[in-house]
Amino acid sequence: MSTTTPPAAAPEASEAPEATTSPLLTALRAHLAAPDVLTAPDAVEPYRSDVTGLRDTRPPAVVVVPRTVEQVQAVARAASAHGVPLVVRGAGTGLAGGAAAPAGGIVLSTEGLAGIRIDADDHVAVVGPGAITDHVDLAAREHGLMYAPDPASSQISTIGGNIATNAGGLRCVKYGVTRESVLALDVVLADGTLLRTGHRSVKGVVGYDLVSLIVGSEGTLGIVVGATLRLLPAPTSVRTLVASVPTLPDAGRAVGVVTGSGVRPSTVELLNAATLENIDAHSGTDLVDRHGGGLVLVRTDGPGADAEITLLAQALSAAGLEAQVLDDAEGERYYELRRTGRGHRTDLWSVGEDVAVPRSALVPVLEAIEEIGRRFDVDVTAVAHAGDGNLHPGLSVPKQPGQTAPPARLHEAADALVRAALAHGGTLSGEHGVGIAKRRWLADELGAEQIALQRAIKAVLDPAGILAPGGFLADDEAAAH
Repeated sequence: MSTTTPPAAAPEASEAPEATTSPLLTALRAHLAAPDVLTAPDAVEPYRSDVTGLRDTRPPAVVVVPRTVEQVQAVARAASAHGVPLVVRGAGTGLAGGAAAPAGGIVLSTEGLAGIRIDADDHVAVVGPGAITDHVDLAAREHGLMYAPDPASSQISTIGGNIATNAGGLRCVKYGVTRESVLALDVVLADGTLLRTGHRSVKGVVGYDLVSLIVGSEGTLGIVVGATLRLLPAPTSVRTLVASVPTLPDAGRAVGVVTGSGVRPSTVELLNAATLENIDAHSGTDLVDRHGGGLVLVRTDGPGADAEITLLAQALSAAGLEAQVLDDAEGERYYELRRTGRGHRTDLWSVGEDVAVPRSALVPVLEAIEEIGRRFDVDVTAVAHAGDGNLHPGLSVPKQPGQTAPPARLHEAADALVRAALAHGGTLSGEHGVGIAKRRWLADELGAEQIALQRAIKAVLDPAGILAPGGFLADDEAAAH
């Protein structure tokens, strides 16, 4: 059985009259419909950056919206022939600047490649890179299956973007990040060559694992034009509990009890007091009154969900922690509040981070983050995929009248935070990627030899360096710090 979703409709045509004679545009228009080649400033503007707002001061020359793999190949050949940089963009939900448009270059939007086909017999979905993550999961659930990765942006993010950053989510403590759900990829290389790598079967060990190389490469190695995704049986039962944790040591004990219980939970999330205050202010809830200093949200799923949640509640209570098993409606409410309940405050300068550490280092790093907040006089919020040690701390300071840029101490605090994670055996990104925003710390984690090797791999697949040339592997001073 199969379920098919058609590609997105074409945007309205828009172009700048002065650009109509460009040889590059002539080459592109030879293969793409006029409405799918955008050059007018107002049409190009929405494609220039992701959520970070990071961008070049000069706009790209053109945005293209190919509808077929052959059109993607034609765009790549045109970019290669004219020596023009090319960046691939999904829905623009990225949090590291990896899809920032190149000055005078091409932005290739994948929104026109959004098909979804479910093969229930093989438990796979064959999708275009522009398919919305939740749409893939919903299509799978029509067949009693699910697509496991669930980034918080799943309602609007695309599979191609998830693949580019190896996105995670709340369920990855049990089901893994995007890489664990990708079986095969169709990739257009910089010269227009179509590469089919991976396999449709569950097992396959022939040759190098090029699928894993492409996943997480942030568009620097090729253009993903198709993905074969692993699907799993959808759980028929999901149970949720919340544990109030007044202090960070309590939070650490709660996470330790859960992860050391022998139960394999599908979600283990930590929200500190400042995060609860934000959710209350934005969503009209009363989480601070209910939970005080913070809470740990735990879910179990599958046939043993009831027994597992009961076991976890008993283990937490035995450890002296208050745990409440929620009914289904309340469990869904808490889960959704964790995903989308927070709000963005326009009166603050803010930096959101994404670091990951060994689970044993979770509390020490959270304590270090609080100390960093005091040292640099910045406010700190913290949410964490605590079950796998992935932290999303937020740093902020109030905007002052006349300020046009955040104060230096905000960036100094972010630097100290990343270095604290690295010092505890962690990584500068658990799931959002490096992009432009975190490129300056790359050498601190990887070292010069590994960066040189990664650049050599890129040179094999993209010898002219036209794909995401300003991305995380950019050979400039920012990448050397």
